Amino acid sequence: MIYQGDTLSVRYLEDGLAELNLDAPGSVNKFDLATLESLNEALNALSQKSDVKALLLTSAKPAFVVGADITEFLGLFAKPEEELSNWVTHANDIFNKLEDLPFPTVSVISGFALGGGCECILATDFRIADSTARIGLPETKLGIMPGFGGTVRMPRLVGADTAMELITAGKESKADAALKIGLVDAVTAPDDLREAAIALAKQAIEGKLDWQSRRAQKKAPLQLNKIEATMSFTMAKGMVARVAGPHYPAPMTAVVAIEEASRSDRDGALVVENKHFVKLAKNDVTQALVGIFLNDQYLKSKAKKTAKEGKPTERGAVLGAGIMGGGIAYQSASKGVPVLMKDISQASLETGMKEASKLLNKQLERGRLNGLKMAEVLASITPSLHYAGIEQSDVVVEAVVENPKVKAAVLSEVEALLPEGAVLTSNTSTIPIDLLAKSLKRPENFCGMHFFNPVHRMPLVEVIRGKDTSEETVARVVAYAAKMGKSPVVVNDCPGFFVNRVLFPYFAGFSMLLRDGADFTKVDKVMEKKFGWPMGPAYLLDVVGIDTAHHAQAVMAEGFPERMAKSYRDAVDVMFESERFGQKNGVGFYKYSVDRKGKPKKDVDADVAGLLSSVLGSATDYSDEEIINRMMVPMINEVVRCLEEGIIATPQEADMALVYGLGFPPFRGGVFRYLDTIGLANYVAMADQLANLGPAYEVPQGLRDKAAKGEGYFDAQRQSA
Repeated sequence: MIYQGDTLSVRYLEDGLAELNLDAPGSVNKFDLATLESLNEALNALSQKSDVKALLLTSAKPAFVVGADITEFLGLFAKPEEELSNWVTHANDIFNKLEDLPFPTVSVISGFALGGGCECILATDFRIADSTARIGLPETKLGIMPGFGGTVRMPRLVGADTAMELITAGKESKADAALKIGLVDAVTAPDDLREAAIALAKQAIEGKLDWQSRRAQKKAPLQLNKIEATMSFTMAKGMVARVAGPHYPAPMTAVVAIEEASRSDRDGALVVENKHFVKLAKNDVTQALVGIFLNDQYLKSKAKKTAKEGKPTERGAVLGAGIMGGGIAYQSASKGVPVLMKDISQASLETGMKEASKLLNKQLERGRLNGLKMAEVLASITPSLHYAGIEQSDVVVEAVVENPKVKAAVLSEVEALLPEGAVLTSNTSTIPIDLLAKSLKRPENFCGMHFFNPVHRMPLVEVIRGKDTSEETVARVVAYAAKMGKSPVVVNDCPGFFVNRVLFPYFAGFSMLLRDGADFTKVDKVMEKKFGWPMGPAYLLDVVGIDTAHHAQAVMAEGFPERMAKSYRDAVDVMFESERFGQKNGVGFYKYSVDRKGKPKKDVDADVAGLLSSVLGSATDYSDEEIINRMMVPMINEVVRCLEEGIIATPQEADMALVYGLGFPPFRGGVFRYLDTIGLANYVAMADQLANLGPAYEVPQGLRDKAAKGEGYFDAQRQSA
C-alpha cells in the first residue's frame, strides 16, 4: 500500500503499475474539501516512489466522480475574494501535480465523471471509458464555470469550438460521443474496462504510446491562428448571448475566459480561469442557482422520507378527462401506475386519450420510447363512462370543473364506491380542502393534489393537508406524486393553498398599476425582460384563462377580504365581460393565431386600448423599478405570511414551489433567496414607500423583526462550509 485515506487509496498492482482508487463512504464519490486534501497527500506519496512506472485512476463506485460537493459551495463562496482565489489555486496545484507525475496516467471511467470528476480525468494522459460513462462540465447550470482547469484543458484536448459548446451548455457526453470528439481514447464493454485500461497503461510504459506529447499539448497555448480565433470566439459569443440571455452570466464568462487564456500556457491560463471563477462565485445569480440545487435536494430527501412512510400506489383513477385529466392519466401511466379515467362525456374521454396519445407520440418521434412502450402506456389508461373498476384504485384524483358544489357531489359519490383504505384527492386550484371534506364520511383519507398545467411539463404537485387529513394519507399521496416523477410540496389548507394564494396578490398589483395609468404591454415587457418571468402578467392571465382567473380571484377575495377583495372594476373584469378569455378563444389582452408548428402566436390587438379605457387611469410612464416593486411586493408579502402562518413549512419549499409551479426566475432563486440578496432591511424600506397602496403592501411583522436583527432566511446554508 502506497497511501490509505478515508476516501481514496493507492496500491501497487503489477510491474510498476499503481492504482489510485476513489472510494468515499456512502454511495458516490465527490470532490469535497477532504477528498481534495486526501488526493494531494496520495500524489505526494506517489511522487516519492521511483519504482512506479504508470498510474491508473479508478473508482470503487458504479460512478467515477459525480462532481464537487455542492453543499460546500455557498460557504466557500462567502469567503473573501482573496481567500477563495487562494483555495482555487491550491486545488489547481493538486490537479497540476497529477498532470505532472513523471510517468503516464490513465483514467478508468464508468458512470458519471462530472464537474471536478471531469476536470480530474482531463489532468491525466489517457482516458478509457466503458459504455455507461457520462462525462461533462455542468458548472454553468449552477451559475459558475469550471474552476479546476476545465476551461484550460478541455479546449486544448478537443478543440476550442467543441469545448465551448460543451462548457456553455453544461452538456454531458455519452461514451460514444466522447470518443468521437477525443474526450476519451477508447470505449469498452463494462466487463472489459479494467483489463483494457491495464493493457493501455502497459503500452504507455513500453513507449508504444507517446504520453509526453499529449501532455505537452494540454500545457501549451491553444493552437489557433488569429483568424481562426476571431471567428471561433465571435461565433461562440453570439450563440451564448442568444441562448443564455443577459440574466445568466456564466456561459459568456466561460467563453471570455477561454479566449483570454488561449495564448497562455497551462499555468497562465489557470490564473485567468481563477480570476473569472472567483468573479462568478461572488455573483448573486450563482448564489441563487446553487441555492436552487440545494433546495431541490432538500425537497427530494424530504419527499423520499415521507414517501417511505406511505403505502405504494398500484392503481390510480382520475375523475374528469379533458386536457388536465388526460395529462394526469398520462403522467401516472407513463410511470408505471395503471389508471382509470372516468368522465360523464364521451367527447371528454376522447380528448383525454388524445392528450395522452399526443404526448406519447412526441416522445416516439424523438426516439425516447418505442412503439411497444407507447402501446403499453396507452393500454394502461382505461377510459370509462362508468365507475366500474374504481374500487380497485388506491388513489383517486378528482379533476372535475372548479365548482365547490360539483366537486363535493362527485367526491361524495365516489367515496361510497371505494374500500376503506383508499385515498381520495382533489385537483383543485383554489377551493379549501376542509370545505370539500364536509361532504365526506372519511375526511382523514382525503387531501388536495394540485397539479399544474401542462401536467407533463410542470414539476410541482402541491399536496394539501386538511385539518382531518391523516399523516398516512399525506405520505401515500407524496409517494404517488414522487412515483409520477413530480416534486411534491406539502402545504396546509387555506384558499388558494400556497402557489395560487401568492399569485393573486401579484395579479392585483397588475390591476392596480393599470388603474393608475400603466401600459400593460410595458408592464409585461419589464416583468419578462428585466425581472425575468417567462411571461408578463397580462400574457400569463391570457394563458391561465381570463374566465378561470376571474373566478379564482372571487374565491381568493372571499378567503382574504382585507387584502384580496377589490373595490373597483378592473381590467380582468372588462376582459371577462367582453368574453375575451385569452388563448383558449383567441382573444384576451392579446390576440392569438396558430403558427406553422401549431403553437399559439401572440400579437398586439388594437381593440384592447378602447376596451380598457373605462378602467385605465391617465397614462403614466412608470420606471422599470417602480413597475417591478409594485408588482412584486404584494406577492413577496403573501409568501412571507404563508411561512409565518405555517401554510408552507420552510423557505426552501416555498422557493422551489415558486420556481417549479410559477416559473419564478431561477436566477433570482425564489422569494426568500431574492429577499436575502437585496437585504431584508432594504426590502422593508422600499415596501414601506408603497404602504399607501393598501393592506397587500404592508410588510408582515416577522419579516420586519428579521430585518431589524440583520438576519436572512438562508443564513445556515452560507455557513455550511
